[in-house]
Amino acid sequence: MTKNPPAWPVQQRGRASLWGTLRNFVDSLANSSPARLALFVYAGVVMVFTALLSLPASATSGEVTPLHDAFFTAVSAVCVTGLTVVSTAEHWTGFGQTVILLGIFIGGLGTLTLASLLTLAVSKRLGVRGKLIAQSALSNASRLGEVGTLLRIVITTSVVIEAALALAMIPRFIVLGEPFGQAIWHGVFYSISAFNNAGFTPHSDGLVPYENDGWILTPLMVGVFLGSLGFPVVMVLMERGWRYRNWNLHTKLTVEVSLILVVVGALGWGAMEWGNPDTLGGMSIPEKLVNALFASIMTRSGGFNLVDMNAMEPSSMLFTDALMFAGGGSASTAGGIKVTTIAVMFLAIIAEARGDSDVKVHGRTIPPGAMRVAISVIVAGATFVAVGSGLLLAMTGASLDRVLFEVISAFATVGLSTNVSAEAPPEGKYVLAALMFAGRLGTITLASALALRERRQLFHYPEERPILG
Repeated sequence: MTKNPPAWPVQQRGRASLWGTLRNFVDSLANSSPARLALFVYAGVVMVFTALLSLPASATSGEVTPLHDAFFTAVSAVCVTGLTVVSTAEHWTGFGQTVILLGIFIGGLGTLTLASLLTLAVSKRLGVRGKLIAQSALSNASRLGEVGTLLRIVITTSVVIEAALALAMIPRFIVLGEPFGQAIWHGVFYSISAFNNAGFTPHSDGLVPYENDGWILTPLMVGVFLGSLGFPVVMVLMERGWRYRNWNLHTKLTVEVSLILVVVGALGWGAMEWGNPDTLGGMSIPEKLVNALFASIMTRSGGFNLVDMNAMEPSSMLFTDALMFAGGGSASTAGGIKVTTIAVMFLAIIAEARGDSDVKVHGRTIPPGAMRVAISVIVAGATFVAVGSGLLLAMTGASLDRVLFEVISAFATVGLSTNVSAEAPPEGKYVLAALMFAGRLGTITLASALALRERRQLFHYPEERPILG
């Protein structure tokens, strides 16, 4: 008599079938549309963290956090923005803050890196097209076989830099009288938030108690600046040292434009706010200089602030809008349209003014395809900002300068706020969340997708130049 087979092999086959289906789905996305895979990955991560933050255990009240607040916070963390609608220190429990911190770390790795890691985890391999996408994100992988190794280096580099920043701040928190465990928590939280350009703070009053404390402010500025350079630049600096002529073109342009923006930002912001009694007016000259430098670095994506954004002069607010929109380096934890995009466009303008047919810099010619990508990123960014501002104006009734500031901060994943996020109705929070998601995912994915979408043309139409300008 034949016995019935046990149930577990059937269950095991079912699990294997589900895993095989998932693997085939990820493989097909990675090889046909890596940009779509990045979209699915980031959306999935946001949903998971929204569910975790909605748990009663995440809120100090022991109640379920409203969906729009949990979703907004999850998007802000995963998209390393830092905009908040509830107090991070007062609303969230230790578990909730840990969820936020984990979201910041995962989100800081970047959309294409996360997509590549998921492909490796599920399929145990990267397809050729998936490797090309990952290679374009990391930019210094000379061979496709190096991509897997570089993905591991990205994670290791993040952990090492964040650990160094934490070790620099923990002793200061202890000296200031915090218990040992709390000092460690605050050091780790600030280090991860700084390197990933997130701007979340575990203190209810933010950085105000440390506005003149160089021991705290310096590691934060260093962490934010390193994070804004991007993993490709950091890895080039690690491999080739600080000898300028050994750097590749991307590293040179990123470092040059970043330093220019830091200097111009500090001088401009400091000059505009020098006599403002609500910001820098009552400080000593050294304090004003430190605050101006801090503001310049943070406005390009860091999100930490020492002054009330609503108290700034209108000219300073507009200047800050421009810095936020510029952002940091490509494949970095910073947002914005990226400094290399700005560099390419300015170089194209200079070449056009000189009458040069090629756009050249540092002994290299920038291909026309790169300029098309730069134009696409800028136009897409401006469109997101315009549409988002229109919607927020209709929903909140706030003034244009405050709304524009909040919208650019959300799209550029900066995190500086005029408090429009907290005041907005639920539908306004969803609009800002969409802007954060688009800012973190959209321009990077658009640039990568366009870079690999060139197709052969069998014929060319006759050229005709329209009147421009």
